[in-house]
Formats: sequence, C-alpha cells, structure tokens
Amino acid sequence: MTKIRHVLGISGGKDSSALAVYLKTKYPSLDIEYYFGDTGKELDETYDLIKNLEVFLGQKIKVLKGTTRTDINPFDHFIELYGNYLPSTNARWCTQKMKLEPFEKYVGNDLVVSYVGIRGDEDREGYVSSKTNIQTIFPFRKNIWSVDVINKFLNNKNIPSIVNSYKDLDFINNNDELLELIERPLSLHFSQPKKLYLLLDKSPKAFNISVFNFLKETDYPLSKEEFFPLIENEEVITINEVVDILNECGLGLPKYYSELEFEVDGEKGKYHRSRSGCFFCFYQQKIEWVWLYEQHNDLYKEAMKYEKAGYTWIQDESLEQLCKPDRMNQIKRDYLKKQRLLFKNKPQHSESKSNSLLNIIEGESEGCISCFL
Repeated sequence: MTKIRHVLGISGGKDSSALAVYLKTKYPSLDIEYYFGDTGKELDETYDLIKNLEVFLGQKIKVLKGTTRTDINPFDHFIELYGNYLPSTNARWCTQKMKLEPFEKYVGNDLVVSYVGIRGDEDREGYVSSKTNIQTIFPFRKNIWSVDVINKFLNNKNIPSIVNSYKDLDFINNNDELLELIERPLSLHFSQPKKLYLLLDKSPKAFNISVFNFLKETDYPLSKEEFFPLIENEEVITINEVVDILNECGLGLPKYYSELEFEVDGEKGKYHRSRSGCFFCFYQQKIEWVWLYEQHNDLYKEAMKYEKAGYTWIQDESLEQLCKPDRMNQIKRDYLKKQRLLFKNKPQHSESKSNSLLNIIEGESEGCISCFL
C-alpha cells in the first residue's frame, strides 16, 4: 500500500491541542506528524503550550515558517514584501503566506490526511485544500468528512452504491426505514443537509463505513488505506469535552484563557484572550486589545508601530486612539453590558463551569490555522 502521511496542525489554542491529545490517547496506532505554523508574533503562552504538548506527545512538533530568512521573523519578512500593507479580513495574506503555503510545501505531493479540531458544537467548515493529495478529517464532529466528500457521496447518481454498501453491514439488519431514506433522492424538498443529518442520526458508524467504502473508488488519500479507525467512532466533542481533555491530561487551557479581573465605575469584570495566533490578530475583540495593553504593554506598543495613516488593525480606530483611558473604560463598560445580556439569555449553563468559557462557546475561533487546516 502507498504510504499515507497523517498530519495535525497545532495552533497553540484549545481545540487543536485537545485534538492532538485525543488522537494520541484514543488512536495510538495512528502515526501522526504534528506541526506549528510560526508567524514570529505569537504570545509567549503559545510557545509554552507547544513545549508542554511536545512532552505529552513524546515527540517534536515541526515548526513551519514562511521564509528561510534567519535575520527577520516571518511576519516582518512578509509585511516588508507587501509594502507595509497590514493584513485584514479583506486581505488575509498572513494566513496564506504564513500558514497555508508553508503547510502545502511541507506535505508536498505526498498523500496526506489532515486532522482539524473543529468541534461538534461549531457551525462552520474548515479549510479544505484544493490539492487533491490532501484530505481533511474532522474527528470532533459527528460528520467527520469534508464537504467535498459529502457532495460526491450523497450525489443521487451514487444511491445504488450506497444501498449496496449499507446492505453489506450486518449490524444494520436490513433496516427498511434506513434503506428507504438512502434511496430517497435529493430534491428541492429534500436537501443534502437534511439527508446527511438523518443518516448520521440513524447510525454514524454505518454512514462512516459506507463513505469509507465509497472512497475506495476515488483518488482521495484514504482510498489507499485498508482500514481507518475513526469510522467506528461515534463521539461528538464539544467545548466542555475539550476543556475536560486538556485538564485530565495535565495541560489545562492555554494560559491566555485565564480570567483576569478588571474594574470600571466600581463594577468588576473579568477578561481574557479568546484565541491563539498573532498577538495583533485583527479578528480579536476590542476588549482583547485592552487586555493586551494592560497585560502585555510591550506587545501592544509593538503592534502600534505597524499602523500608519489609513492602515490600522481595527477598522476606523487606531491603537493609539483605543488606548486612551476614557476609551478603554468605555470598551470595558460595553463588554460588561454584553456579558450581562449573555448570562441573562443563557440560564441553562451550569454554574460549575467557568463563566469565561461562555465567550469561547459563542463562536470565538482559536486562530487562523484552526480555521483553515
């Protein structure tokens, strides 16, 4: 059989770290390579987590950089190359140059299965490479397959093949209701997401085995594997399980998630960083910029140096304006107001869980690498 490389990108955040621990613990037979795309502008807490994770995994995490230059860090190399044009939501050259391209260069033309830690309680798709030699798997979700695989598998033309695959499964026992569901074609009134949901709800294991059998007739990397252990996994991992995984192995959440107390107008609140990645990530909330100013003032000042007229990390506001005392106090007030509304509308959350986790649950991604790899 052709050698398949199994790889997992570590962002320095909670989800990718928990995924590494989860796969190492539950599937020790998988020979996984771990890598980290280093921008040169990460928090010290991120580098600390990488070191601690290496100890747990018992192997080195390969550090990828977007440049071979040793006289300058990757981010400064590329911002120089781009004429000091800051990355933004509309021009994410940072992700492309320091995450995606180094990853695709790292794997080359080898057949690769790439594991991504998008949780079961997240409603988003991860990065799927346009390169046909790279296949993405999402172990934390009920649907572990990427959207391109699902599109091909649930195509109406494939119905006879799916029916035969299901009939070959002894534990299905010729379930007529399930077979009728498989035979029902997609239409305006029966969408692909609905059929996917119903099939996974009936039996994730049967669905995964059938998809794996389907892949045998394709050029996807997993077509070269005789067996893939994740097809028998029916677990769905959400934020609470991610926290438990990290705590139980002794790693804990990355230090930048730690709640720190602040006070404004006599009212106390707690803030923390909600994502991994560059300390000046343009996706972070304004309260996180306040956190950076008060907890890592040197890094905040370093981020300020990149700004110039018309080019700021935050739309319509410079870091020089944001760090004025009155402005920071207003950001804190707005944040506390938002938190009060959040807690009011989320009475179902257990009091035993840290309130800070609510921010994470509310869709805070852990950084660009987790969104794309």
